[in-house]
Amino acid sequence: MEKKITLPKHKFHIKTGDTVLVIGGNSKGQRGVVKEIIVEKDRARVEGVAMITKHLKPTASSPQGSLEKTEGSVHISNLKLVDPATGEPTRTGRKLNDKGKLQRFSKKTGNFIPDVRK
Repeated sequence: MEKKITLPKHKFHIKTGDTVLVIGGNSKGQRGVVKEIIVEKDRARVEGVAMITKHLKPTASSPQGSLEKTEGSVHISNLKLVDPATGEPTRTGRKLNDKGKLQRFSKKTGNFIPDVRK
């Protein structure tokens, strides 16, 4: 059976590689870099935020088993982009740049936000 491809419901205000501030939940106030965006669930994995502990079964290499700490996911509505120019959290919008392409901009300063994935 073929795997069904799910398209995003909308565009997100954050992208992989952005620095974000957590504004809600148990990790409120923490900052980190976005490692992954989970489109189907509207969630993101942020480096060092929402840490969870996984219990691993015993294997030949580790006969006792082990505990592994990994990042859990945070809902995108609980994340706010940190403006790279000022270091302050900001809301974002989209407007045309000088090349006629839509680009994110900081609503606090009005400056365009560079794409860090390139």
